[in-house]
Amino acid sequence: MELFILAAVSLTIAVSLLLKKEKDAVQLSFALVCLALFLHKGGTFFNGLFEDPLWRVMSLAGFLALPPLLLEFSRSMLRGKSFLSRKEVAAASVASLLWAAAFFTPLVRVPWFEDALPAYLILVILYCFGALLLFIRGRGPGVERTRMVYVTMACAITAAVSLLDIFYYAGFPFPPVSNLALAGLLYFVLIIILHPRLPELYEIMVRGLVVSVVTLFATSVFFFILGLFGTITPVYFTHVLTASFIIVISYDPFRVIMKKVFNYFFPEAKDIFSSIYGFDQELEKEKSQLLDEMATALAHEIRNPLGSIKGAGQYLRSETDNAENQKLLDVIIEETDRLNNVVTQFMNYAKPYAVSPKMYNVNGIIEKAVAVIRASGLPEGVRIETELNPELPEVYVDGEQMKQIILNIAFNGIEAMPDGGTLTIRTTRIESEEGEAVGISIRDTGKGMSKEDLQHIFKPFFTTKERGVGLGLSICQRIAKNNNGSIRAKSIPGQGSIFYIRLNLPQG
Repeated sequence: MELFILAAVSLTIAVSLLLKKEKDAVQLSFALVCLALFLHKGGTFFNGLFEDPLWRVMSLAGFLALPPLLLEFSRSMLRGKSFLSRKEVAAASVASLLWAAAFFTPLVRVPWFEDALPAYLILVILYCFGALLLFIRGRGPGVERTRMVYVTMACAITAAVSLLDIFYYAGFPFPPVSNLALAGLLYFVLIIILHPRLPELYEIMVRGLVVSVVTLFATSVFFFILGLFGTITPVYFTHVLTASFIIVISYDPFRVIMKKVFNYFFPEAKDIFSSIYGFDQELEKEKSQLLDEMATALAHEIRNPLGSIKGAGQYLRSETDNAENQKLLDVIIEETDRLNNVVTQFMNYAKPYAVSPKMYNVNGIIEKAVAVIRASGLPEGVRIETELNPELPEVYVDGEQMKQIILNIAFNGIEAMPDGGTLTIRTTRIESEEGEAVGISIRDTGKGMSKEDLQHIFKPFFTTKERGVGLGLSICQRIAKNNNGSIRAKSIPGQGSIFYIRLNLPQG
């Protein structure tokens, strides 16, 4: 039974990764490893049931594919920063092909021929594990090192648990657990490679606990129903538990496959797979779309009269020589411009952002933004300083949108220093448990904000300015999220404010 569980887990993980729209080299190579493991374990399982040569060939093909695929996965996971290279992958591929070809020669009748296969795979596994240990030893503290430490710990625990199979083969009444341990390792590695921001170890354990609880719940429901209605034949707990576990882990990839099939035949029925618990998310989506449509309609209906009012005001001002009337008409023209700016900001907040990301060096974006600020003219007593880290990695962002964030926060900082001060823009490289990132800090020495105001600055229409709209920072926050980043702020009244922008590095 444990052989079947491992085969099912391997297939589920492989399918779920291969169905992903966007997958990097690490995820793809891991999917292929799981697929090869499924062929080997699945073939072995069904060969034991039916004793058909086809299942034996399937098992052997999966086994021989594992060494080169494991080497490729290890090389990709370590991101080329180890002694593993494509040469080892190519050598293992040739070795596996030669071994497969030898099965059609008299060598297959040599007693040690098939017995040497496990030794071949074990050597490859130890080789990959050695590369992993050297990678950890050569890396400084950071998310990549922590990630690999987690993987090393999981591999060591799996190996230790697998040694318990000795009792099973020695004849003791102890069930084999190596395949179950390997299934757990596969799930653990899947979590590691799927999450760019590495979760804490306890969070990974909790994810596994959730799957276990759901599996036990499904098993309990099954036996509860059997208890109500009775059953003719005895049902084994382990069989039901296995079936429940496979259903739980297979639900998401099966749902994706069914969604693609049904959308192909019924393209109009786009929401047939929406859960009843997903109605709130659908409602929020509809609200967002409604806000976008409403903003467009309002902008059209407001801007046309505003244009007429401004044009009439400008005409009347040119026709009158009365100074008092000219002042009143100037107020009309100024206020129509302000209302038009309010409408523009509301449109920018309401509309969905189409991101056009490319690989950028953040320092270049900041230099362009600073040039715009200087060209617009700095108030007296205000100066700008930049401290840009020259060794920053590139980030995958929309350059124009990032410049918009920097300009908005910088101009806010300049306005907060009416008596003069210093605006400092600094860039840093971040290596933390959340992942590698590029950090941008924009600091002013202005009047600062209170704790109460600081809690609301990213909320729409909240402003501390007399004539502000309160959408600038909300727009900045939305842009940052759309560019795989975040913004936070700190402030001390009377000393100034500092905004931190985090831009996560692309994974893979």
